[in-house]
Amino acid sequence: MTSADWLGSFAGFCTTIAFLPQVFKVWRSRSARDISLGMYAIFTFGIICWLAYGWILAIWPIIVANMVTLVLVAAIVAMKLRWG
Repeated sequence: MTSADWLGSFAGFCTTIAFLPQVFKVWRSRSARDISLGMYAIFTFGIICWLAYGWILAIWPIIVANMVTLVLVAAIVAMKLRWG
């Protein structure tokens, strides 16, 4: 891996795990009232676009980070729809 790959992987790791506290908070409280569904809908679309971009260029740090982020964001959206 090149230094650019390491940097991309680290950046993807940081931006992906940033959603874990939100997932845990909503899960524990069973409340997503203060979460903006519109923001997460737009963000989800952006993540799908980044995932497609990474897939087209075969850039694995982008693909892996955005796949995991998509799962976390989808969990938040699902909890918002259920407990919103």
